[in-house]
Amino acid sequence: MKTSLRERIKMVFQRSSAPKPDSQHVGFSLIEDENNFLIGAQSAFGSPRDRVSYSRQHSMQDSLDAWRYNPLARRIVELTTQYAAGGGLLVKCADKPTQDFLIEFWGHRLNRMDQRINQFSDELCLTGNLFLLLSTDASGMSYLRVIPASDVLAIESSQNDIEQELAYRLKADQDGDEQVIPAYDALKESCQEGAAFPPAVLHYAINRPSGSQWGEGDLTPVLKWLTRYSAWLEDRVRLNRFRNAFVYVVKARFASENDRYARQVQLSANPPGPGSILVTDESEEWSVLAPRLEALDASSDGLAIKKMIAAGVGLPMHFLAEPESSTKTTAEASGSPTYRRFSERQRYLCQIVEDILRVVVERRALVDLSVDAKASIRVEGGDVSARDNRELAEAGQQIQELASGLLERGAIDQAEYLRLVYRFMGERLPEPANAPME
Repeated sequence: MKTSLRERIKMVFQRSSAPKPDSQHVGFSLIEDENNFLIGAQSAFGSPRDRVSYSRQHSMQDSLDAWRYNPLARRIVELTTQYAAGGGLLVKCADKPTQDFLIEFWGHRLNRMDQRINQFSDELCLTGNLFLLLSTDASGMSYLRVIPASDVLAIESSQNDIEQELAYRLKADQDGDEQVIPAYDALKESCQEGAAFPPAVLHYAINRPSGSQWGEGDLTPVLKWLTRYSAWLEDRVRLNRFRNAFVYVVKARFASENDRYARQVQLSANPPGPGSILVTDESEEWSVLAPRLEALDASSDGLAIKKMIAAGVGLPMHFLAEPESSTKTTAEASGSPTYRRFSERQRYLCQIVEDILRVVVERRALVDLSVDAKASIRVEGGDVSARDNRELAEAGQQIQELASGLLERGAIDQAEYLRLVYRFMGERLPEPANAPME
């Protein structure tokens, strides 16, 4: 059937005016699933420098799974906690009533801070965030509970300062209601003297970039390497199971397929055992097929993956059961940066506990006038490494000899002499009995 000139012109205009399939239209035509639904999404409450909420939740869950099922991840978290908080923390306060209250709070059966400090450290290692729910009764005694970071949906902060956190939105409960708990505000509570103490949340974070609300755990950058090392090791174990397995290959000339099958059935029914003697005629040729694993080449691959994990968490190889070819000298040298990292983490834990205790004392002071809300509180950690004590003792002895000569010549006074000695010993100078604490 022939088309008219008018219909041909109409078809040309329709083809020219039809929209061309660009990338945007193609993207709209894709089927949405859990892998691409939230690509490019951003939380309305979060900072542009924070992870997207689903990515952060996924990272926290992966870290928890790695801690549960991966022995290497469990050991990394344990090492950090053992060095940073395993030696215990010592609380000091110059005001005796305040010190007595702190002792009561520290050892309360609902707090048990000696055990809870390790929980603080583990949560920081796994998620990079520590959310503490602070509850206070009518007598001014406070109680702490850790809110899992994965249960916090969003952090609401001031519009002009992202570091001034105002409230925290938690996941919905069984009734489907989301709970919003305010952040602790000392100024607001001081104006409500005599009123009931509302629950409040204290938030602390590590590995937090500037301009961010959320921190990141120590395991986050090495999660995929932990997975790869676990998969590599599992493959090697599976292959090594068959390392001693072998198969006999019998070559012979058979008149027919039935003869070959009959011979195979005969050998399968009575296979030669280990150490047995096999006698055949010249018509059969026996050989063995065994797997070639190339284990020496594969070991270097596993070592390279483990080095990436060790570098990501700041631990030397001999801390992760991999002595390699290290000597005692190289092991001690590689341990210095690790001890410095543990010391920094211990110092941050002490700062966290100091801030918690100040909040606890401020609430108690609103009820008990004998407690000084402005009393100075200091928290000190234990020794990170015994090797540091030896080095500090040697440094203190050497500086003591040098400072004694300067004191005898009148170059320094007694106070400067003591300051130098205590500084090189890594200790704080004792204060007079009536002097205020720093």
